[in-house]
Amino acid sequence: MSAMEKAYQLLREWKGDNYIVGMGVMDRLGEFVVSYGKKVLLVSMDTYLKPLVDAAIGSIQSAGGTVILEKAIPGARPNAPREDVYRLETYILHYQPDVVVALGGGSTIDACKAAVVLAAIGGFAEPDVDPYFGTGLVSKVLEESGRKQIPLVAVQTSASSGAHLTKYSNITDPIAGQKKLIVDMAIVPAGALFDYETTLTMPVSVSIDGALDAISHTFEVFCGANSQNYELAKSLAQTAIKLTISYAGKVIEDPGDRKAREALGLATDLGGYAIMIGGTSGAHLTSFSLVDLVAHGTACGIMNPYYAVFYSPAIQDQLKAVGEILAKHGFIQRDVAALEGRERAITVAEGLIAFGKSIGAPTRLSDLKGFTEDHVEKILSAAKDPQLSMKLQNMPVPMTAEDVDIYMKPIIRGAVTGDLNGIINKG
Repeated sequence: MSAMEKAYQLLREWKGDNYIVGMGVMDRLGEFVVSYGKKVLLVSMDTYLKPLVDAAIGSIQSAGGTVILEKAIPGARPNAPREDVYRLETYILHYQPDVVVALGGGSTIDACKAAVVLAAIGGFAEPDVDPYFGTGLVSKVLEESGRKQIPLVAVQTSASSGAHLTKYSNITDPIAGQKKLIVDMAIVPAGALFDYETTLTMPVSVSIDGALDAISHTFEVFCGANSQNYELAKSLAQTAIKLTISYAGKVIEDPGDRKAREALGLATDLGGYAIMIGGTSGAHLTSFSLVDLVAHGTACGIMNPYYAVFYSPAIQDQLKAVGEILAKHGFIQRDVAALEGRERAITVAEGLIAFGKSIGAPTRLSDLKGFTEDHVEKILSAAKDPQLSMKLQNMPVPMTAEDVDIYMKPIIRGAVTGDLNGIINKG
């Protein structure tokens, strides 16, 4: 079975009829949406996505649905600023749709997830989004209030975060320049559709960021896997990383390569699957403090090699599995299976860095335009925030807030300069 065939099999086993995915499936949107309700609030960016918006409106109307205002209301800006969540909530409360359709990338989908939540519970509990950052807090209020959310159908247009499939909503405070996270099964979209053909017109930079996010999601979950989810996490990571390493360069060479676009779409979807069975950790935590400099997947891609060295005592088997893929594609010249301990971790980290360089991705924090010492302090300060403590605890080698200055600071310093050797292992 090829990696692409394996990817489709994994997605079918996971989502079944609640997810329409593949090449050329956009024409199935209308019937899918009206199965959740006929009065539709469509949220999107009616600019570069206008052809898709027009197609979505036509498909919904042909299926017997009504699109409120007969147009899409504006989605979210990059990184889903908090103010966009409140604006979308206002539309939901004012027009009372049967179903909300979020058509766009991760930011628009994440903002809609949060807006649907606030529209449902804002009158019962806190009307601001901030109290729901953390794990399981939305479900708790929904249970206490007895309220139900309007169904959300997520139509993904970019191979990126897997937002259309997951329990995560990343929302940014643009004044502080800090991203925070809602984690709750209650915010998983009721249905999702991803036509990989839509990615053919996406900028290559967006696709590469998504490819790095696919590696980050699956690698971080695999590193933190337990005995119950280890084999599934391994299958997801191996499949997604094979697809990404095999096809990312081909998208750069030919942005119209349909097979390569399909492969990266599948890889990012597997990344979404991964973060539903396990948690991300250090690289994602660090990425939240870099929202003013670089896209999310790229931020994670920079950091994973450095955290891999820190995690090395706990992830030897994972390093071997990933290292063998990197070696097969020429990014590692040594026999990973013959190496042990920290030496294996540094070799695999160097392989990840070599792959990043091969697709023109930054591999050090100092490669980012505008990166300053203030960002180092912001990263370390954010890591001590109780609302983000889940990321410290999800690490294969867990940290507490008290450990941040001892162990995380050398990781960040190493990532600034590209020095893997200065990272300190715990214990």
